[in-house]
Amino acid sequence: MASPALALALFQDSTDTTQTASNLAAGMGVGLVLFIVLVALVFVAFFIFLFWRIFTKAGLAGPLALLVLVPFGPIIVLCILAFSQWKVIPAPVAAPYYPPPPPPPPAFPPQS
Repeated sequence: MASPALALALFQDSTDTTQTASNLAAGMGVGLVLFIVLVALVFVAFFIFLFWRIFTKAGLAGPLALLVLVPFGPIIVLCILAFSQWKVIPAPVAAPYYPPPPPPPPAFPPQS
């Protein structure tokens, strides 16, 4: 027959192991969530940067790119870009490029 002190010590040891494993899993879960949030923030910042550049090249105000932060914002931004009048100067039509003519064939001395 096992003593109650030994049974209590074994129970306490298994409880500590379970608690340690639970704490480890919780810490890993929090770390994973923080990593996903960080990646999402970088992704959103990159999209704001891209849309800002597109708006300025289209002749519109760059801060319109911040609409990406609003719910359904990317759809609104795409509609603005699709249906607005772009205030850009058209590129000049360049003359067609023709390669230079080939060199003339070499002159051979007359045969005697």
